[in-house]
Amino acid sequence: MRYTKDQKEETRQQILEAVHRGFRQRGFDGAGVDGLAKGAGVTSGAFYAHFDSKADAFRQAVALGVGQFTQAVESFQEENNDQWLEKFVSFYLGEKRRCELGDSCALQSLTPEVGRSDEQTRLVFESELLKAAEAFTTGLPQVDDKPDIEHAWVNLAMLIGGVTLARAVQNPELADEITEAVSNEITHKNTHEKANGK
Repeated sequence: MRYTKDQKEETRQQILEAVHRGFRQRGFDGAGVDGLAKGAGVTSGAFYAHFDSKADAFRQAVALGVGQFTQAVESFQEENNDQWLEKFVSFYLGEKRRCELGDSCALQSLTPEVGRSDEQTRLVFESELLKAAEAFTTGLPQVDDKPDIEHAWVNLAMLIGGVTLARAVQNPELADEITEAVSNEITHKNTHEKANGK
């Protein structure tokens, strides 16, 4: 039986999604090829039919994951207009913080792994991160008709760092305290800039 090009791409995408989940759950060193392939429901041989190496699979998973963050930002902007940031912050610090690690945002779970990766992986990450920042910036208040990219970086760093810290602590009340502080800071700053016409 022959598969069409669309069917092959759909299969490849399903495998990549499963591999992405495996890396988020166990990290690069903790996720072996056999385990990644098993999680995707394929053989190790089939894994190598789609990826040149484990490092190649990781790079593709990183690109997929950061791309999903960008798509989520754009979706919240489209659906919520001026309220998008508050709603996105609530979603990211709530649902995306409490979900299983395998379902977490790649920017939470894979960024430390990227920092220990090779130059090619960091370049892929950087390229996708710039797209995410650009998407984030388009929905923020502007100063002198120019997008406030610094504001975007601050918000992104607080969101990702806040969730990373909250996931790492044992005490759930402390985790809530961390994310509430981040939420209040982002929301307050955004409301203040709107009020000042920025």
